[in-house]
Amino acid sequence: MNVSGQVRFVGHSHEVTDAILHTLKRAGSALKEAGVRFALAGGCGGYARGAAPSLHDVDFALVQEDLPTTIKALEAIGFRIATPPEDWLIKAFDEGDRQVDLIFQLADRPVTPEMIARTEPLSVSALMLPVLDATDLVISWVLPMSEHSCDYGALLPPVRALREQVDWDRCAAVLAQSPYASTFLVLLERLNVIAPPLPERANPNWP
Repeated sequence: MNVSGQVRFVGHSHEVTDAILHTLKRAGSALKEAGVRFALAGGCGGYARGAAPSLHDVDFALVQEDLPTTIKALEAIGFRIATPPEDWLIKAFDEGDRQVDLIFQLADRPVTPEMIARTEPLSVSALMLPVLDATDLVISWVLPMSEHSCDYGALLPPVRALREQVDWDRCAAVLAQSPYASTFLVLLERLNVIAPPLPERANPNWP
């Protein structure tokens, strides 16, 4: 999570603590039971899709209309809710202050029902959860890049791990609006992580 209100992969730790996974399962189970439209995102989403673990907190992307139901469901199982100054997420804290970010905007764009419809149910620590589509996940990591936040090195390992799951033509079309994000794709091409994009790219609309 970065300070500008956009989600991206951060950190290099390969430690997955039982406590973080316990919080993820508690929160995920509550949201599933409440019928919230949500998806596992951030580093947790990458972990669920096969990237090396980097779980410092839990990120859930959800449709903003479902926030009241989400908050009620988490408070019912003992989470503490906090409203930060940022206007794109709500924070929830489990026992021991383990953090869950409830994100309703990714890369300055609202999380939509269409994005949630593209999720895939995957097993995360023996619990089936909807996980953000790999293309949407990579876009949410890369699109926020700017002159103030442009750590290509941190992004290479998780993106490389997900490369076969991503629609790179759609990804390129969306990232073309940002010189920092689109240059990262050139780096991936030069490193032979991905093939050069096709001349005609997908619709750049996202999400």
